[in-house]
Amino acid sequence: MTIHVHNYIPNSVPGTKRQMMQTIGITNIEELYADIPAALRLKKRLDLPKEGLPEFEVKKHVEKLLSTSKTCDSMPVFLGAGCWPHYIPAVVKEIVERSEFLTSYTPYQPETSQGMLQALFEYQSLICELVGMDVANSSMYDWASALGEAARMASRITKRREILVPEIIHPDRLATLKVYAEPAGIQIKQLGYDSEIGQLDMDSLEKRISTNTAAVYIENPSYLGFIESQAEEIQAQTHKAGALFIVGVDPTSLGILKPPGEYGADIVIGEGQPLGNAMNYGGPLLGIMACREDNNLIRQMPGRIIGITTTLDGTQEGFCMVLQTREQHIRREKATSNICTNEALCAVASCVYLALLGPQGMKELGETVISRANYAIKVLSQIEGIKTPVFRSHHFKEFTVNFDPAGKDTKTVNTSLLQRNIHGGKDISNEFPALGQTALYCVTETHSKSDIDQLAEALTEILEAKR
Repeated sequence: MTIHVHNYIPNSVPGTKRQMMQTIGITNIEELYADIPAALRLKKRLDLPKEGLPEFEVKKHVEKLLSTSKTCDSMPVFLGAGCWPHYIPAVVKEIVERSEFLTSYTPYQPETSQGMLQALFEYQSLICELVGMDVANSSMYDWASALGEAARMASRITKRREILVPEIIHPDRLATLKVYAEPAGIQIKQLGYDSEIGQLDMDSLEKRISTNTAAVYIENPSYLGFIESQAEEIQAQTHKAGALFIVGVDPTSLGILKPPGEYGADIVIGEGQPLGNAMNYGGPLLGIMACREDNNLIRQMPGRIIGITTTLDGTQEGFCMVLQTREQHIRREKATSNICTNEALCAVASCVYLALLGPQGMKELGETVISRANYAIKVLSQIEGIKTPVFRSHHFKEFTVNFDPAGKDTKTVNTSLLQRNIHGGKDISNEFPALGQTALYCVTETHSKSDIDQLAEALTEILEAKR
C-alpha cells in the first residue's frame, strides 16, 4: 500500500507516526477508536483523491460546492425552535472581531485581561437589568446546559432530588437536563398542559409537587411560542412547597413582557443567541443564568462571576473574577459544577447588542416581533386546511401551524416550500404526536410583510394541489 505523506501535516510521516504510537503504547491507529462501537465506525476508506490539489484549485472546488447551498440571506426562513433569525447590527461584529476580544478566550489572568473582564461585567449588569435579577454569571454554554446546571443548583440548595418541568419543553433541552440530573440522583417529572390553551395544568402541579421537589421550571414564552399567563400562580405554589422557581426565557421578549424577577423567579436562564449572535449552523450559543441576591443561591451558581473593586485609595477601578473556588479546576470533585469556562465572545456580542438597543430599542424590537408574528398568524389562519395556532393563547415570536384539516403531512409541506425557495417551520409531529401534523413557525423583525404574504401564497398553492 502506498503511504501518502501530506505536505502540510508533519505527523503523516511514517517514522513520526511509529514514534508517537510507541510513546502512547499502541501498535495500530485503530486502537485509538476502540471505545467507539463497531456499528458506528466507517468500515471503508474515505473516497478522497490520492494526490492533493494546489490550494487555489481546492478553493475553486469548495466554492463550487458552496454555490449550490441556499442560505438565510437567499430566501425567507421561518425556522426557529431555539436558534432564531435576528438582525445583527454591523457594529456588533466590528467590536467582537477586535483582536483584544477575539484572541483573549477567557480571563485566566485577570490582571492582564481587564478589558475582557470589564466587558463581561457589563454583560452581567445588562442581563440582570433585562431579566430583573440581582446577580448573573458571565455565561453558560447554551440554554440547555444552563437548565441542567440550574436543576443541580436547586437540588444542592434545597437538599431535594426532584425537578418538575412542563411537558411542552424543547426535547433537546429535556434530554440535556436528564443527562445532568441522572448522575446527581435527581428525578425529572413532567407536568401536563391544558389541551385547549397550552398553559400549564395547575391541577397537575398541585398533585405532583411535594416535599421532595427541589424546583419547578417553566418557559415563558414556551417552546411552542405561547406566553405562560399563570407564572405568578405557579410561583406561589412552588414557594409554598419550599421549592425554587426557575424560569427560562427568550430575552428578546423582555422588552415587552414582565421580567421573571418581577414575578418571583429565584433563578432565570435562557438563550442569548438572539442578542447579537448569528445562527452559524446552530452554534455557538450563549447560556444566560441569573439569580436573586441570596448567599445560598450565589455561592451555588456555577460558572464565573466578574466583580468590580477599587484600589485602597479609591482612585482606580479594577475587575476580577469572584467566587471562582466553586469550579472544578480548583476544587476538583468538591466543585459545585464541572463548567470552568464560558461563551465569552458570544457574551461580549450580546453586551454590545444590548448596549446599542437600550431599553427603548428592546421595547421596539419586542413590539415589532409580536406584531409581525401575529400578522402571520392572522394571514395563515385564513387559509383553508390550516389551523393556527393550535393553542388559544397569546404568542410572541413562534406559533404552531397544523395541517391536519388539509390532510397533508408536515414533511411534504416543508419539501414543497423549499422547492418554492422558502424554508418552513420545524416539524414537531414526532416530538408532540398528540398535536398531529404540526410545524413550529418563527417570525422576527427580519421577516417583512411581503415575506409573510409570500409564505401564505405558497401554502395556499401547496394545500390546494391534488385536493
